Amino acid sequence: MTGGLEEAGVFGEVTTRQAGDDDAVCGVRPRWVVLPETVEEIAAVLRACAERDLAVVPAGGGTKLHWAPPPERCDVLLDLCCMNEVLEHAAGDLVVRAQAGVTMAALSAALAGEGQELALDVPFGEDATVGGTLAAPLPGPRAFRYGTARDLLIGITVVLPDGTVARSGGKVVKNVAGYDLGKLFTGSYGTLGVIAEATFRLHPMPPERRWVVAELGGARVPAVAAALAASQAEPSAVEVDRPDPAGPLTLAALVEGTAAQTRAETLRELIGPAEVSGEPPSWWGQVFGDDVLVEVRFPASGTAAVLDAAAGCGLSLRGSPVAGRVLLEPGRELDEDELAATVSGLREKVEAAGGRVSVLAAPCQGVDRWGHVSGLPLMRRVKERFDPGRRMSPGRFVGGI
Repeated sequence: MTGGLEEAGVFGEVTTRQAGDDDAVCGVRPRWVVLPETVEEIAAVLRACAERDLAVVPAGGGTKLHWAPPPERCDVLLDLCCMNEVLEHAAGDLVVRAQAGVTMAALSAALAGEGQELALDVPFGEDATVGGTLAAPLPGPRAFRYGTARDLLIGITVVLPDGTVARSGGKVVKNVAGYDLGKLFTGSYGTLGVIAEATFRLHPMPPERRWVVAELGGARVPAVAAALAASQAEPSAVEVDRPDPAGPLTLAALVEGTAAQTRAETLRELIGPAEVSGEPPSWWGQVFGDDVLVEVRFPASGTAAVLDAAAGCGLSLRGSPVAGRVLLEPGRELDEDELAATVSGLREKVEAAGGRVSVLAAPCQGVDRWGHVSGLPLMRRVKERFDPGRRMSPGRFVGGI
């Protein structure tokens, strides 16, 4: 252990250093950064934190560490960068098990050698990690066909706040009081414990991919999206991009697998004038700026209302009208009052259409990030069950959980 800690030996032999300004989580600077290399070392660190009532924030590549409010307190930043091994790839079973600190780019490269992939389109893939992809998930374009990270996760190893190691799904099943740990920890923003390992279901890499790209008027999008979703050509994804709220909208549909060119031509007939390409548009699956990032989820019947609401609020839009999920960004810097008013106005219009608005990232705290969450009482009970001492990323999730 290094760094001249005033409490030498707090974390045993686990590599530790004193935190600096660059380690701050949304402005809250931890006392230490701890770098475990095994599940057992994570458990030892959390036991030590439990004994001393130290608050912990887990971190992977740090790409989405600002996607939540600041923690109420942060004594330890648990950096999982050394947990970076692909532990098992059972190619014949289309299954992979990896440590939480493996980057999605490294995992993709390892799987590609066997002609397989984890069908998640993750932004920031060079730095985003397995653990972060689960803890703060963001569905990519192909979630329409393959599902989200939660859907593709078949097993998980977590370390609970008291240092207990628990496993669920996969080859070893050890549930905790009947909880589905994979579903609970996916999207929990580090508030229930630490994701240490994950096992995923894989897919063969498709031999061909084609994108059908067209510029559409916003009024046509709902009907075209519905036709594409129902098409026997079976697109894997349908995305729209409108960087200028007052400008044109681009729609792109992806087909994968056998006869991709023929199927793409079928989709082009549904869309109208369009180009077919073997390469995605430059914006496909990307998040270019996330200082302020708003996610909207909605039923198919709400597509037109969401497109109109985003334009009316001056927000750029990118996402899937067939999966009912888009990301919005302001075209200019907004002060706190302007951002709060924009989110409030957007939420009113979207909720009237049956949708939900969540603010994933914002530099100011006077913004209602989640709106009304009907399941909040249950979520509070789960938090109390797993982390009664409020030591795991306290205050970073819905309702201050």
